Amino acid sequence: MRITSIERLPRKRRYDVRIDQVLVVPLSPEILSQYCLRPGQEVTGGQVKAIEEAEARHVAMASALRLLAYRQRSEKEVRDSLRRRRVSAEVIDETVARLRELRLLDDAEFARSYVDLRDRTSPRSRRLLRSELLARGLERGAADASLGEMDEADAAYRAGARRARSMSALAFPDFRRRLGDHLQRRGFGYDTARATVQRLWQELRGEAPEDGEAAAGSAGGA
Repeated sequence: MRITSIERLPRKRRYDVRIDQVLVVPLSPEILSQYCLRPGQEVTGGQVKAIEEAEARHVAMASALRLLAYRQRSEKEVRDSLRRRRVSAEVIDETVARLRELRLLDDAEFARSYVDLRDRTSPRSRRLLRSELLARGLERGAADASLGEMDEADAAYRAGARRARSMSALAFPDFRRRLGDHLQRRGFGYDTARATVQRLWQELRGEAPEDGEAAAGSAGGA
């Protein structure tokens, strides 16, 4: 078997390596350089197979690194992304193992960072955070450990404070219903949502809800 031509694809960092005028093997510049391939070079079937396997591993790693460059990911997210690219199970396992060695993939660290980011930008309940982590493939132990001693009341207050300011002109029943719904969408339970609604109403208006509505009403507006 002989390499008859090597052509760079237009506007792409890839080359078509043609063997015996028929077989075309698409390769990245890195693998082309690694194997020192050139037109006229003789190659065996075993060599071609090894080159194709090296290219598959290279492409998988490059895809995973691009994904991780955007933000941290869980192992499940990386595996799912590679599967969508039709990477073989064996190459996925190799890629994930290598990323772990490089400390670029660590589910425990991912969970801690995920919880911290949510807490700073979009506070939500412990229950909802745990559910989101499990959906991303985290084990229950890692998910629970990342949540630590979370202060649910504080998270609910921060989740509702900005929204409450935009509702300050509303009558209490509407304020209670809309803010309660918002807090419940963030995963907070009835008691926490109700207490947060009352606290924010009193801070904004300097008074308790009229006619005992705080005690009788549902935070979600029954």
